[in-house]
Amino acid sequence: MAELLSFSETQKLLDELGKEQQKLIGDMIPSQISLGGVQRVLQNLLAERISIRDLPTTLEGISEACGHTRNVMMIVEHVRARLARQISDMNTNEQGFIPLITLSPQWEQTFAESLVGTGDERQLSMPPTKLQEFISTLRNTFERQAMMGEAPVLLTSPGIRPFVRSIVERFRPMTVVMSQNEVYAKARIKTVGQI
Repeated sequence: MAELLSFSETQKLLDELGKEQQKLIGDMIPSQISLGGVQRVLQNLLAERISIRDLPTTLEGISEACGHTRNVMMIVEHVRARLARQISDMNTNEQGFIPLITLSPQWEQTFAESLVGTGDERQLSMPPTKLQEFISTLRNTFERQAMMGEAPVLLTSPGIRPFVRSIVERFRPMTVVMSQNEVYAKARIKTVGQI
C-alpha cells in the first residue's frame, strides 16, 4: 500500500480536502515540509497499516512536529501519538482490550543505550549477539502467545519505538509495535507478557 502512494496521489489527496484544511496546507508546504516529506510520512503510516483517512488530524500532527524537527521518523512518531485513539481501536481484540507484551526495563535500557548519533542522525548500533538474543526472545514469546490464539502488541517507550519496529518487521512483519504515547487514555489494556 505504501508504494502505491505516489507524489501525484499525495497532491490529489491534499487538493481534495476542504477549505479549512487548505490554509493549514498552505502554511505548511513548502515552508515547513515539502510535499515529498508529507508523502514519506503518509507512506510510513501506511507501511504499518495505519489508515490515513483522517488526513486533517494527520496534517495537524505533521505541522506541530515540524515546529521542532524536520526528521521524517520523528514527525511520524508525533503523528502516531495524535492518532492514538485510532491505533488503539485497531489493536483492540474481540474481548475489548489491547493485549500487550511489554519490553522489560533492561531491554528498554539496552535499546536506549544502543542509539548513536544525535537528533536527526540517530541510529541503532547494537552488538549482533545482543540483537540475536532480542530476536530469539521476542520470537519465542510471540509464538507462545500465538499458540494460545493471541496476537499481542509489543509496547515500547516512544524514543525507541521506530528502532524496535525496524528490527521486528524483518522477521515478524505482522506484529504491531506501539509506544506508550499511542495507547488511548480510555483504551482497556491487558499485559499478557514481557520480554
